Amino acid sequence: MNTPHIDHPRRVERLIAGQATSDGAGVKLTRVLTHDLQRRLDPYLMLDAFGSDDPDDYIAGFPDHPHRGFETITYMLAGRMLHRDSAGNEGLLEGGGVQWMNAGRGVIHSEIPQQQDGRMEGFQLWLNLSARDKMSAPWYRDFKADELPRFVTAAGVAVTVIAGESHGVGGAVTRDVTAPLFLDVHLVAGSRFAQPLPAGHNAFVYVYRGAVAIAGQSVTAQRMAILANDASTDGVVIEAEGDARMLLIAGQPLGEPIAQHGPFVMNTQQEIAQAVADFRAGRLGEASGRLQR
Repeated sequence: MNTPHIDHPRRVERLIAGQATSDGAGVKLTRVLTHDLQRRLDPYLMLDAFGSDDPDDYIAGFPDHPHRGFETITYMLAGRMLHRDSAGNEGLLEGGGVQWMNAGRGVIHSEIPQQQDGRMEGFQLWLNLSARDKMSAPWYRDFKADELPRFVTAAGVAVTVIAGESHGVGGAVTRDVTAPLFLDVHLVAGSRFAQPLPAGHNAFVYVYRGAVAIAGQSVTAQRMAILANDASTDGVVIEAEGDARMLLIAGQPLGEPIAQHGPFVMNTQQEIAQAVADFRAGRLGEASGRLQR
């Protein structure tokens, strides 16, 4: 395992508290990365966190709905969710697993809880596609918990590498254009974790258990820390006084126009109008073919 040394760590630019909302058929969630942060955190469009022991908060799930122009990454901490889509794919997403879907030119899918009680908890991240890739063929894959690369540092920090690379360990998914890094990091009391980050990449941390410190700034649970961009920095160093869990997410910005209308994210309003027309005419997912696994 490669243990990185960070000479010039990033600081926290600002802290964000998510907004309570609901989506789908009334699923209660917290929208952490909101619409007004899309430019700042390009190539990421949205991060939702959901977690409840009350079935009324999640049981109706997300019935059939369309997507075009971006990728969705769903990471489940607890619970069971069934995915079905317009290309005939079906997959059960369970605790510790990831569903990665590239909607490309268009997919209609549903995500329905497969439990009547118990805890449902996890995250959904939206990753933008470049203009050249927005009308590409869709792609989909489920990763069970034991299929995701993991490692433990000498300090006892346990890391799941969903995308990108950390400490010499390659993630489950790589993307050339946006170069996403998506880590789930579990820190034990008194530990520290260092991760190299290209200076030009946008990056943020979302703490979902406990608290961490980044360059002396405390980041508590249910807070997102946007990491400052500075040409002199080479990564981030995260420390924990007590046990903590967090997501570390980074990526190469696209620097392209963002036009969004609900589940459609394109580059121009004309492309959005076409997506809406295709959906209303039943053309959105018809020519996708079977999604790759």
